[in-house]
Amino acid sequence: MLRYSRSGRRTALFGAVAALVAASACGTGTGAGNDTVLIGASLPLSGPVADSSKPAYQGYKLWLDQLNKKGGLLKRTVELKVLDDGFDQNTVITNYNRLIAQDRVDLLLGTFSSKLNLPASAVAERNKMLYVEPSGGATEIFERGFEYLFFAQPSTSVDMPEQFVSWITSLPQKDRPKTAAYPTQDDPNTDVAIAAFREQLSALGVKTVYSEKYAPETVNFDTIANGIASTKPDLVVHGAVGADGAGLVKAFQKQQFSPSLLFQTNSPSLVETYPKAVGARNTEGILTSVAWSPEANHAGNAEFVRAYTKKFGTPPTEDSANAYTAGQVLEAAVTAVGSLDQDKLADWLHTHTVSTIVGPLRWDKHGVPDGDLLLAQWQSGAFEIVAPAEQRTTRQFVNPKPAWSS
Repeated sequence: MLRYSRSGRRTALFGAVAALVAASACGTGTGAGNDTVLIGASLPLSGPVADSSKPAYQGYKLWLDQLNKKGGLLKRTVELKVLDDGFDQNTVITNYNRLIAQDRVDLLLGTFSSKLNLPASAVAERNKMLYVEPSGGATEIFERGFEYLFFAQPSTSVDMPEQFVSWITSLPQKDRPKTAAYPTQDDPNTDVAIAAFREQLSALGVKTVYSEKYAPETVNFDTIANGIASTKPDLVVHGAVGADGAGLVKAFQKQQFSPSLLFQTNSPSLVETYPKAVGARNTEGILTSVAWSPEANHAGNAEFVRAYTKKFGTPPTEDSANAYTAGQVLEAAVTAVGSLDQDKLADWLHTHTVSTIVGPLRWDKHGVPDGDLLLAQWQSGAFEIVAPAEQRTTRQFVNPKPAWSS
């Protein structure tokens, strides 16, 4: 459990005040009218993961625009009210309580990251409201027996190593990494993923030479990079959330340390900001897991990519797609049920499959999806899918990762 100092509580208080100010700017604050369906959400539009949450917000907005052009929900116009939580757990709790009790929203959509969705989903469950989250795959989120929670991705964090470890297993023994380092941000999502990586790779005989957590507010990675470099691992598996992924890469460059294999969660999928942060040529060979590919042939995906690019002037990111998918799931449930009855919406999702841009989604009784993630790699400036075979966009696999470019 995260603990907060007195100064931390003051920061949370200031964050809550800022969220209320942001709410007055981006929402109506009038509650739902007879001719309007009001949806509430909170996102970290400021703070350390703002670069990731902005595309998610745009994914929500594109879905909303398209939904209203089709006639909205239940023949009513749909409005979306988004509050800024600044990536703070106390503030996200305040935001969802406000949306439910004060703004009296009809429906909820989730926030960004496991850190925030963990407490936010508890607020929704306590109020018996459907909660479709676009991100937040940490195991502990789904271990509480919630009935109104649904994850709008094909799989959760515990399955993140699957494609990567399968590829390592396919290599001849002499070509497999012998040692690995596991730096990770202290976050429910990365904690679960990195623990799974370490367990599965250790079972293959990969020796752990470094395993440390760092605080979410960390911005200087020189000491961490130095500690990793001193152990000279063949493989680095980094539990990154946002800008920290680029931060560690830049620190590695200063140390002139380049591992033969580098896997990072989340950060490399920020296709607009990550190459700019680390240097476009320095992305070469870096791996990550993703829930979505712009090249996937799932129903509506090509149209989503075109519409998003036209509306916002840049291609969508995985976070954009995940948020859009969450909207699709919510839309499908309300359309099928024909009402805003939260119990009926949850019951319907527990027993039906929804067609989305990340593929067909179906869930167990606690909202865990039954699907597979994709293994992606930066190659020649392009973000390619390398596994599984039926989804790959290239047959090439860069191994080893080349040294950093100056």
